Amino acid sequence: MSILPIHTYGQPSLRKKAKPVRAVDDDLVKFVQDMFETMHNAHGIGLAANQVGTLRRVIVIDVSDMGEEYKDEKPLVLLNPQVIQSEGEWTMEEGCLSIPDIRDDVTRAETIRVQFKDLDFKDQEIRADGLLARVILHEIDHLDGVLFIDHLGAVKRKLLTGRLNKIRKGEVEIEYPFVAEGIETPASRE
Repeated sequence: MSILPIHTYGQPSLRKKAKPVRAVDDDLVKFVQDMFETMHNAHGIGLAANQVGTLRRVIVIDVSDMGEEYKDEKPLVLLNPQVIQSEGEWTMEEGCLSIPDIRDDVTRAETIRVQFKDLDFKDQEIRADGLLARVILHEIDHLDGVLFIDHLGAVKRKLLTGRLNKIRKGEVEIEYPFVAEGIETPASRE
């Protein structure tokens, strides 16, 4: 498996809409394995293909280390996810591997139902609430070119401009490989 460099704020792939997956092949399975390896290496709980520079509607999620109530949650691979129902709303602080060191409160649906295809390319549906719903919604946003900071008010976004410009230029200290404006730290192979 490989650890892929994560694209940080300012990289074009983060603002583009990902294309639907049409079939599962060995390359896609390996890509999903690499996404999990990359996400775990960066201590993340969700990762969208856009974040590693690939415009395919693929997300991986693993919230099993997020406390007792999630310890039995199996890692998820969602191909072509689509929210078909949402209820309630709640606000919680979010962060993003592509926008390191910035966190802020974001309001999202509390409970969702999502249709997707699994790695066997079979139709699936999941009902999620709380943290799992939030992570799924955050990652689906990525597939649509939306970042969590887009959910913040104009004043908050304006206040983040300086920090975002530093991230864009690669002026960040993070422990995982990344791609920024004119910078690509080396990916690793295991």
